[in-house]
Amino acid sequence: MPVKVGIPRALLFFKYGSLWVNFFRNLGLEVVVSPPTNKKILNVGVENCVDEACLPVKLFHGHVVNLKDKVDYLFIPRIMSVSKGTHICPKFCGLPEMIKNSLPNLPPIIDVEIDLPKGLYTKQAGKYFTDDPVRILSAYSNGLLLLKEHEKRIQQERLAEQGQNQPKIMLLGHPYNLYDDYVNMNLLEKLKRQGLKVLTPEMFSDQLTLPYAKSYAVDYLWSFAEKLIGVTGYLLAKENLAGFIYLSSFGCGLDAVIGNLTERIIKRESNIPFITINLDEHTGEAGINTRLEAFLDLIAFKAKGSKTTLSFSTNLPKFSFS
Repeated sequence: MPVKVGIPRALLFFKYGSLWVNFFRNLGLEVVVSPPTNKKILNVGVENCVDEACLPVKLFHGHVVNLKDKVDYLFIPRIMSVSKGTHICPKFCGLPEMIKNSLPNLPPIIDVEIDLPKGLYTKQAGKYFTDDPVRILSAYSNGLLLLKEHEKRIQQERLAEQGQNQPKIMLLGHPYNLYDDYVNMNLLEKLKRQGLKVLTPEMFSDQLTLPYAKSYAVDYLWSFAEKLIGVTGYLLAKENLAGFIYLSSFGCGLDAVIGNLTERIIKRESNIPFITINLDEHTGEAGINTRLEAFLDLIAFKAKGSKTTLSFSTNLPKFSFS
């Protein structure tokens, strides 16, 4: 029986998951990924995490509980930084300790430090299972190749649909808010059903966005801030957008800074509608739908003023919580 490694489907799994999964598989291990977020996972996470934590961290606890009795190891890296000169949220840095102190009866945790600007972290992760550095490097290289191919497919998706005459909405925020359909109550699908083209930061390469990020006199202390500011600047300069939506976790200090900065840039340089939607375990779908309907009404009103006809359904499709 192969050794089983569990990876929670939460936090930066939504950005680096394909790399992590394929790295361990290339070492001959069986990888078990927790299922997509559901009501039970959310409730268990809230029950087992400190109240002060944000929703994504609470969800991570729920995903760990789902996995802990099914695997031989849990992969919970200590993520310090993913880009040069920046730091990640402090809760990411202390995540292994949070999990160990909140949840009993855990299997061994692979809590290697990830500081991408300082080099490869996979040597330490691979040493749990082999002493062969060539095998570890090969497993990482193959996983990284698949990650790059995944990122390229996302970027090509935007380019392939560029000729379509659809109003475009830019959805800003962290990957774990944008791509967890349960957390955001299927927001992307709701927007698409209204005939909107939904853009996300991952659809734009760093080569496109970095020059715009550097054009603002900002000290990017936090990982992902540079990307979100850069893609905002690029879109204001190059794209004709119907609106911006910033998805934020309630109580997230990083989002409070980055979201405010992007809003100020957008309002200073354009008249494009902007809205922030905050998410936590108490957020109700009816409230989200009401705010979204009002935002779409504003977009349609502004389009009417520019002699462009836009219309949206007043009854957004309800997301099932079953």
